[in-house]
Amino acid sequence: MSIARANTAAARALVEGLARAGVRHAVVTPGSRSTPLVFALADQDVICPRLVIDERSAGFFALGLARATGTPVPIACTSGTAVANLFPAIAEANLSRVPVIALTADRPPRLRDLGAAQTVDQVHLFGRHVRWSVDLPAPASPSDAPAFEVAGRRAVSMALAGLPGPVQVNAPFEEPLVESPADHPADWRPAAGPLPRPGHPPDPAALEDARRLLREARRPLIVAGPETGGLPLEPLVALGRALEAPVLADPLSGLRAGVGPDAPVLDAYDSWMRTVAPPMPDFVLRFGAAPTSKALNQFLASLAGVPQILVDLPGGFREPNGLVPAVLPGDPGQVAAALSDARAAAEPGWCAAWVEADRAARAALDAACRQEDGAFEGRVFFELRGALPAGAALIAGNSMPVRDLDDFFGRREAPLDITANRGANGIDGVVSTAAGAAAAGRPTAVVVGDVSFLHDLNALWLAREHAPPLLVVVVNNDGGGIFHYLPQIAHERQFERWFATPPRIDVCRAAALFELPAARIESWPGFRAQVAAWLERGGPAVLELKTDRAENVVMHRRAWEAAGRAAAGVFVR
Repeated sequence: MSIARANTAAARALVEGLARAGVRHAVVTPGSRSTPLVFALADQDVICPRLVIDERSAGFFALGLARATGTPVPIACTSGTAVANLFPAIAEANLSRVPVIALTADRPPRLRDLGAAQTVDQVHLFGRHVRWSVDLPAPASPSDAPAFEVAGRRAVSMALAGLPGPVQVNAPFEEPLVESPADHPADWRPAAGPLPRPGHPPDPAALEDARRLLREARRPLIVAGPETGGLPLEPLVALGRALEAPVLADPLSGLRAGVGPDAPVLDAYDSWMRTVAPPMPDFVLRFGAAPTSKALNQFLASLAGVPQILVDLPGGFREPNGLVPAVLPGDPGQVAAALSDARAAAEPGWCAAWVEADRAARAALDAACRQEDGAFEGRVFFELRGALPAGAALIAGNSMPVRDLDDFFGRREAPLDITANRGANGIDGVVSTAAGAAAAGRPTAVVVGDVSFLHDLNALWLAREHAPPLLVVVVNNDGGGIFHYLPQIAHERQFERWFATPPRIDVCRAAALFELPAARIESWPGFRAQVAAWLERGGPAVLELKTDRAENVVMHRRAWEAAGRAAAGVFVR
């Protein structure tokens, strides 16, 4: 068998392994050395391949698609710096626990470390950022193909086992890479197998310790932090009711949408905890990653001597607050269900006071949004709360957008998938991530700042090429608005140039470059009308909201102060 035929057999075996393990989506970037992988994906119809021309954008696109579908998504890329451009998305996938599979084509080992063109050291390139990495042999005969099929199945297993995350399969190929058109085998159909679903039953001893603490608690508090795929809503709400414990729900927890008005779920705490000291709990049960809210993190870090239990998958320990809480390993839904019968004799009025204060603060925040007729950045999420249909997705960029999501979105009864790239908290790749999520087929709105938008302009090519139902809302305050809330603002001489960094871009002209429909928002009724038009039309669109950074500082502080006064009015009675 020729080298070319061996390459084809090995690449098809790798794709066979992926398909047998439940993979249904893939991303392909252009290049030469990856040709066997590209043909193996393009010549079959079980796994849907999508072309992305830039590897950095492709990595985030795969991340968004994997998160939206809950399935591993492979990225086939060529050798050299192409692989390095996947690194930002791999780092995010690692920390946010998203199963992305980097299929990195490589030069054969005989050409490494000799100055060969487009050859870098790709073996274990991602280091500790991946769950597993393998360097396959360069195919030379039919006997090599089975190892590639095993690698495909194992890549999926490793991406999902324990803590989900990215893996790397490095695949060297000798030339000639593929056969001539006359000799190339016909299209093929890999076997389509089920996706493995690893189970994580709670640790019995740790579960019993948590039961004991809950039976002794009189002022229990539940914190639901960010979680990829969302925490299990119904079990956590049922747990809060059973324990008479307020549930502080991060906007990325999965508990801010699809929940009824009588649930003890709090959503305004970040705004009022800035100025109001909440009642002290005697026990804290935590799910998910560290909350988005700085105020809540500071409150949790101040609870010296208060027992805290962190529920996470085995091996997880997401606690940056300097505490050493007890860890209860296990599936969050199973843990919540198992603890619901550990009823504590809660202090009378304990949960009710938290809920009443939070509802009062939310009413004040909503009123502040309605009263700010100008270009108030926080109002974007207030408007999207009612504008997006049930089952849609909402993605927040980092820096100010995710914080405005926390404070001004609130919660709603209709289901909505709310996410952000909060593993590494980068502003790069956010629109590409949203394009990947929209490629799963549901309407997806993403809110980013102008600097983040500029970082990811290649995502607009994605939007044009694949035409997903994607709405890109750009809050254009001409710079990094978050720095107005940080100590750097006091350094007037250096601030505007080195921290605010105004990019001076015209968002609508950028969208026009990629032939995407775009509009500038002049009023809030106009914003609602544009969102409705996008939903009716389908496909991609870009909306720009021009704002003033300094004015928005005043608007934000006015809203936070109103929320604080409303909550304080409940607690001081």
